[in-house]
Amino acid sequence: MNVTSVPPRTRRRRTFAAAVTVLVLTAGIAVQATAASAAPPGGLHWGDCPGGAGTVGLECAAIQVPVDWGAPGGPALSLLLGRLPAYEPTEAEGTVLVNYGGPGGPAVGLMRSDPAPFAGLREHMDVVTWDLRGYTSATGAGPLCRQTQQPLPDVPADQADFDALAEHNRQVGAECRAADPLLFDNMDSGSHARDLEAVRQALGDEPLNYLSASYGGIIGQTYASLFPERIRTMVLDGTWDHSTDPVTLSVDQARDTERQLRRFFDWCRADATCALHDADVPEHWRKLVARAGRNPIPAPAVGAVYDDIELQTLGIRFAAAGRFAELGEALASGLEGDASGFAFDPARPYPAAPSPGMTECLDFARPADYTALHTQMRKLARVAPNTGAASTPLLQALSCVGWPTEVANPPTPWTADLPPMLGVGTWLEYYSTARVVSRAEGSGTIFHDGPGHSLYLAMKDSCTINHVDAYLTTTKLPPAPTTC
Repeated sequence: MNVTSVPPRTRRRRTFAAAVTVLVLTAGIAVQATAASAAPPGGLHWGDCPGGAGTVGLECAAIQVPVDWGAPGGPALSLLLGRLPAYEPTEAEGTVLVNYGGPGGPAVGLMRSDPAPFAGLREHMDVVTWDLRGYTSATGAGPLCRQTQQPLPDVPADQADFDALAEHNRQVGAECRAADPLLFDNMDSGSHARDLEAVRQALGDEPLNYLSASYGGIIGQTYASLFPERIRTMVLDGTWDHSTDPVTLSVDQARDTERQLRRFFDWCRADATCALHDADVPEHWRKLVARAGRNPIPAPAVGAVYDDIELQTLGIRFAAAGRFAELGEALASGLEGDASGFAFDPARPYPAAPSPGMTECLDFARPADYTALHTQMRKLARVAPNTGAASTPLLQALSCVGWPTEVANPPTPWTADLPPMLGVGTWLEYYSTARVVSRAEGSGTIFHDGPGHSLYLAMKDSCTINHVDAYLTTTKLPPAPTTC
């Protein structure tokens, strides 16, 4: 499909299975952690963790929260908390709450298995995380649905295609929702943010110190909209913007991906090892993408065929990972008719994402119909002629078209005064994160001049960790500009 004209095209012969394993979760019964007890009115009872404390002395507790925060007297569920105490617990200067992103997953297990990033922070503070509702079975309460990596859907070629995609997504969502409709309908980041507030209160009602990665930044932004006066410090590391309108969000993201692909073009022009060093690489790139839009290009080594959107998406992934030499070779081979080199992960040759999107589909708007999709894609193609709509929220939201539950937590501009925040990001993620924190006056940023994702929690970049720890413990931001 050519993003500038969007003509109908022949569909590739691949299908999308629902790929949802549904596990029953009874939200009406408050489920206790294996060894930790739910928090009584007077505070938390820290004790043994499901699976043990590991070698790091992790402690666990549990709190109960409403499944539906709009009905606090209704069914409840239990959230598991994990704590790495400060090295001198009696001298702890506060608590940092950590969200690993995902949107969700076994956060307590991650903290137990990899406490290394928090070594400096624990000189001053306790470090606490929690397993997000619906994503883990550590308390015996879930997960609501097993998520599997599924290929991103084909971009609809017409309204009939759009309607078929909506029906497919409805079935995927309905299968997951059937396990527990109330929980499914309350998996948005607004519910997660209210859970975060309940954890903060249970820890002693001190102002929030929040360290997040990836999708945890969406939950942090939502918390800032709901409880701005309760924040002391907030770190957003490699996140999307959830405080602007959907069209602007996709336009900004398209500019970011265009910038990153141009980084590859510049490298190829300057580095003689690039397979197309002496060629007009941007022109060859656009020629290959246009050809794939007319007739998808085979990738025989991985048993795939790639259309224009898929080539753009995969090209962005190679560029964002700094795998420039491989991308140059893939482009050269693609021009010869073999797109196998574009398989970023040969075991999963098509661009994929976790399905079902239990939180994402409640947080971001979806195109209303084919015409609306077509109109926005044309705009993004003008903004980003080399990457178009690929890897933007617009196309990510195609997996949510037809979803059985309406958007519950759409992007919301911040209206209240907020304390200065700290935004952290790598090549592709910095600009989005910087836009977010710029809306809180006096905020700071850290730019990592290289590829990667989650500088603090995953990459464990010592420069970033030192600056972030200083901010969380003292509220002092790094000097501007700061590059790690």
